[in-house]
Amino acid sequence: MKKLGSSRQEAAGKKPLTLIVLLMFAMLMCVSGVAAQDAMSAHHHTGATTMGSEPESEFVQDWAKQQLAKSPRHSEWVKVKNGTREVNSFVVYPESNKKATAVIVIHEIFGMSDWVQQLTDELAEAGYIAIAPDLLSGMGPNGGGTSDFDSNGVRQAIDSLPPAQLAADLNAVADYVSKLPAANGKVAVAGYCWGGSQSFAFATNRPSLKAAFVFYGSAPATNAQGQPYAIDKMALGRIGAPVYGFYAENDMRIDATIPATTDAMKELNKKYDPVVYAGAGHGFMRAGEPNSPELKAPVAKGDEAADKKAADDYQKALTAYKANRKARDDAWTRWKAILAKL
Repeated sequence: MKKLGSSRQEAAGKKPLTLIVLLMFAMLMCVSGVAAQDAMSAHHHTGATTMGSEPESEFVQDWAKQQLAKSPRHSEWVKVKNGTREVNSFVVYPESNKKATAVIVIHEIFGMSDWVQQLTDELAEAGYIAIAPDLLSGMGPNGGGTSDFDSNGVRQAIDSLPPAQLAADLNAVADYVSKLPAANGKVAVAGYCWGGSQSFAFATNRPSLKAAFVFYGSAPATNAQGQPYAIDKMALGRIGAPVYGFYAENDMRIDATIPATTDAMKELNKKYDPVVYAGAGHGFMRAGEPNSPELKAPVAKGDEAADKKAADDYQKALTAYKANRKARDDAWTRWKAILAKL
């Protein structure tokens, strides 16, 4: 297992906390090992999801919508058929005169968020056809997807998705995107948090994938929730693609699964390349997003104790943001280098 950045010993004296309460909450809520949106017509850059009145939450990020709105690339919503199901999926095309490899983007436990759509566009900017399926398609109270749920409901709904349905939806999306006229037939998958675990699981269900990119997710397991972690070696034996792991140093819940995963993949003669990014917290690809709002230093209010606490909290948040930003930049560099070789 490789680790980028300073060592744990070097970081111990200045170990940053996970960026603000949102990321701490995400770390707790991004469950692994289980396993869209309202029907929307095709459009160009107008498909950012809005979660009702949720202000600037993990679902609604105006900065992500604004960044997407500036993109010169063509994007559209498509309905991918999976039997009687329709999986609403956001597709962005690269500006290229050559056929491109496709990357399936599996969202976090927060569902089809603005950030996921922005990241999908960033992949297209790098030269790939990127498609992000809303895996809650048709599962909403009104027959829609992510946008039919509130913040608590969306997590509960994702946690309850049947593994067989997830596998079938993702296979349908892979079949669809591989056959697009602009595609070269190669398909990779990437996922984040809950989606990272689903990316690993999808690699066990589709051996023809060219690569699986697992961002702070765990390998398929056989243990019940709350029981000691146990790798599902039978599932891992079906993997045909190399698996690349992107992990945060300050994420022991996930990091504790890496040694067993490494041993199992080695025993099965499967390629598994995990990298841990020093100082980063769970969810660093979103927490370190350069387009997110700049952290504001607190204004002194004349209460010495309160002002000191505010200043200390700001410094901790700033340290965490910088570590997450570096991890995100390093991960992007590594990710694009691997993709270029597929």
